[in-house]
Amino acid sequence: MSARNPGMKLDLERVSKVRVNTQAVLKRAQQVQGRKLAKKQWQAAWLLKAVTCIDLTTLAGDDTPSNVHRLCLKAIQPVRHDLLKSMDMHNKGVTTAAVCVYPSRVADAVKSLKAANSGLPVASVATGFPAGQTPLKTRLEEVRAAVADGAAEIDIVINRTLALTGQWEGSDFIKTSTGKEAVNATYPVAIVMVRAIRDYFLCTGHKVGFKPAGGIRTAKEALVWLSLMKEELGDDWLCPHLFRLGASSLLADIERQIYHYVTGQYAAYHELPMA
Repeated sequence: MSARNPGMKLDLERVSKVRVNTQAVLKRAQQVQGRKLAKKQWQAAWLLKAVTCIDLTTLAGDDTPSNVHRLCLKAIQPVRHDLLKSMDMHNKGVTTAAVCVYPSRVADAVKSLKAANSGLPVASVATGFPAGQTPLKTRLEEVRAAVADGAAEIDIVINRTLALTGQWEGSDFIKTSTGKEAVNATYPVAIVMVRAIRDYFLCTGHKVGFKPAGGIRTAKEALVWLSLMKEELGDDWLCPHLFRLGASSLLADIERQIYHYVTGQYAAYHELPMA
């Protein structure tokens, strides 16, 4: 993980002067989505890059130690070994960026990843996910419990009341949404957010990461997100330290597209199991 954000003195005058040209943002979003994407081996390379930026996630009410264990195995070997070998990528350490679970499942994930000597970090949602409306004392205790169980990263859900009433503070990473809303990661909102990251970097010299989450399910969408990051923030942000894709079903489609690149055929879903 990159150096912690030291923050900066809150300048409400600066915040109040921020303006967003909605039409220009929407036009830029259309440009990004309409851009021709890489093909063949270049597409395969970009898809493997996307894999390394995925926070492989399960945030279901019926999560159990067994399905978390399967998720961890998939995070360690996200693409079938024979497919990677055919691309000469089997020994390049291709894994997802992290495994993301509820605080109550952190210990299970840490146990599975340590047993495999993977070194992959466990990220955990906390602070009253997804609403963020629980009392501060409770939210802090939830963070402490997740860290005590071995979580290396915490996805904090801010109390949006604080944001709506202008009580701002600095952060290491910003995320589009919880993934549990009716509308989640959208390109226009992302453009506004990454440009705020760019402005903050130009002002402070500190790089803040970005994580779109919710509704990202296809390999094509992953390529668009990578393209947006490269064009708006540059190559430095194309790494797990500064860019994450919060997703649960995205990996399946990426692996399916890689299977097609290698074999020329599309796999049946049972040929690319979750673990």
